[in-house]
Amino acid sequence: MEYVTLGRTGLTVSVAGLGCGGFSRLGLGTGKSKAEAVALVRQALDLGVNLLDTAAMYGTEAVVGEAIKSIPRESVVVATKAWVPHGEGRRAAERAVASLDQSLRRLDTDYVDIFQLHGVMPEAYAEARDVIAPALLKERAKGKLRHLGVTETASDDPEHDMLQRAVEDEVWDAVMVAFHMMHQNARAKVFPRTIANRVGTLVMFAVRNIFSRPERLAAALRELTQRRELPRWLADSRNPLGFLLHEAGASTITEAAYRFARHEPGVDVVLFGTGDPDHLRTNIASLLAPPLPLADRLTLTKLFGRLSGVGLDPPWGMPGPGLS
Repeated sequence: MEYVTLGRTGLTVSVAGLGCGGFSRLGLGTGKSKAEAVALVRQALDLGVNLLDTAAMYGTEAVVGEAIKSIPRESVVVATKAWVPHGEGRRAAERAVASLDQSLRRLDTDYVDIFQLHGVMPEAYAEARDVIAPALLKERAKGKLRHLGVTETASDDPEHDMLQRAVEDEVWDAVMVAFHMMHQNARAKVFPRTIANRVGTLVMFAVRNIFSRPERLAAALRELTQRRELPRWLADSRNPLGFLLHEAGASTITEAAYRFARHEPGVDVVLFGTGDPDHLRTNIASLLAPPLPLADRLTLTKLFGRLSGVGLDPPWGMPGPGLS
């Protein structure tokens, strides 16, 4: 495993972070048992993953708590999240603190390393910063959390409007941002400022359905070519991203997607989700592989660098508009 320092938090984190939500929810979303989910988390820990990202909404906090019981608490970085409806005023702060306390109970731990406000929309940002964050910082002083973070709602905020404000405010030590081969605008809109302000970054949506399911990619390319945002040959090709697959490049599109995100300047951790042990090992291997060849990276930027909002399908259980 490879490790980096997560911005100004000083936390040493694995470049591969296990996302405990998404479509799989550690396998719970596909019918696996809690025991199987716990075993999967422990396998990830054995492979060197030390950042686990969960949330109250995911229904996996208890799984994470069970999985980390057998290891020293300081050896793992636990991140969780609270979603709070927008427009509740002071009640919003109370909800966030209550969510933190409930998460601590489900995780069976005295503290979380990163507590994040989940999916904050641009119109909800002022309330998150001015009402909720001060209440959570008081809880930090009590030792319940070490660092405060905020995550965007990618499908509803593809231009990163909320994060462009958040990265300039010192209250947030880490942010979660969507970035992938066909949604690259964080390169210009987010990463330069996270680097400058030493804000840690957790990248989501590196793969999602658009790169793991060929039919989803084909549908997106048809739509984009109809809108004349991409050349027609991409929609007509049987293997439109086949240029990435060669001896010096990637062996699969999913591998290429992980490598693309992992080595982008400004990216600290790439989150991946799975419910399968073999898939777990494959994803980690992809994230530890070298950068894609320069020619492939340049082609991806030329073809897709101007796109925005592609392939950001939220799974069930993700917050909708609100503080969402």
